[in-house]
Amino acid sequence: MRIIADLQLHSKYSRAVSQKMILPEIGKWAMIKRIDLMATGDWTHPLWYREIINNLVEKSPGLFSLKEKIEATDGVSQGVNQPMFLLSGEVSSIYSQGGKQRRIHNLIFAPSFETVDKINKALTRRGCNLMSDGRPIIGLTSINIAELVFSIDDKCLIIPAHAYTPWFSLFGSKSGFDSIEECFGEFDKNIYAVETGLSSNPAMNWRIADLDNRTIISCSDAHSGPKLGREATVFELQQLSYPAIREAIIGKSKENKIAFTIEFYPEEGKYHYTGHRLCNVRQTPQETLEKGEICPVCKKPLTVGVMHRVDKLASRSVEDLKLEKKGMYITSKTFTKRAPYVMIVPFMEIVAESIGSPVTSPKVMAEYLSLTASLGGEFTLLLKTPIEKIQQAAGERIADAVRRVRTGDIMIEPGYDGVFGVVKIWPDEQKPKEEPKKQLGLF
Repeated sequence: MRIIADLQLHSKYSRAVSQKMILPEIGKWAMIKRIDLMATGDWTHPLWYREIINNLVEKSPGLFSLKEKIEATDGVSQGVNQPMFLLSGEVSSIYSQGGKQRRIHNLIFAPSFETVDKINKALTRRGCNLMSDGRPIIGLTSINIAELVFSIDDKCLIIPAHAYTPWFSLFGSKSGFDSIEECFGEFDKNIYAVETGLSSNPAMNWRIADLDNRTIISCSDAHSGPKLGREATVFELQQLSYPAIREAIIGKSKENKIAFTIEFYPEEGKYHYTGHRLCNVRQTPQETLEKGEICPVCKKPLTVGVMHRVDKLASRSVEDLKLEKKGMYITSKTFTKRAPYVMIVPFMEIVAESIGSPVTSPKVMAEYLSLTASLGGEFTLLLKTPIEKIQQAAGERIADAVRRVRTGDIMIEPGYDGVFGVVKIWPDEQKPKEEPKKQLGLF
């Protein structure tokens, strides 16, 4: 069976997260988008963990579903499968190592409530304030965390999150490391995967020799329901269970594996290029090589972007990968065993540009919910639904937008230093000057 999974998100107990991020709401948006497996997120937080226990019931080994079924309403179609949940938390470690302050975000996947209980108690004994935030800031090193987690349950997984984000990640330019071994010490052999983050895609990761024997997963890191599935991982499994997911992530099973990942265009990520937002300075990797990493306006250090950081760590070029596109799938002729990936633009952004309204407007939301309900969910619509069928339901402009996204015929102004990139499906002169005549309203 194939399932779509989004294994990184945050609850309402994390900073800068929507107060609507509760389990029923997360489940509803999973059904709208057709995501089969979700992270619970934030199980280190005592109040959120209580909600997890009260709202979820184990349905297969290590995977859970909501006790109260989500009804078909607000864009959720009849007959859609109820989503499953995997116990996933994230911790933010801030510590000194090698004469440098480190800030690393690590995901922890656990197979059972019993394991979560033991890890939370062990973190509390080590002085971690788990009530402070859904993604708690702790003083333990990545080595400390690995030792603690794996000594409790060796079936857990630790996966470095958004691996290149400058300020808070494994390979981040501001506070990260140059290798997994440098970060995790003797436990580097237990780190089977990294998470790409919005500002990198699998091909960028394939350039780095340190990741040659590790899998790549992609997740949304969503802070609100509409952001779920910005990125996702598609698994091919014999059985839907935690052990099967774990086997697929380890990457040595023929029966359970990652089929492909669904990727946000990395240029749209807010740290893709090097720059300084206060001075409106943005540099390509080549410009950074030529001009340096100091802001030409204020003379302060620039925030080194993910693309430049990958270039520094890479042991091979993009050309060495021999990338090719088969339909929507991007593969490498050099690394034929690597799972392929597809590039998407979130459908809500497509609708917003197509009708000429802000992505947060009620018109966009109504159109989005109507079309995803009638056309089989967001991922079905973006990846599978024939363009002719989309045109019949949504009109020519939205159909053309989906076609352009599938073929990569779009323009992006790359993000930098905390500023998201801007996707343009059409040149400015082709943007709509009035609302299209055909609108499918939810109500």
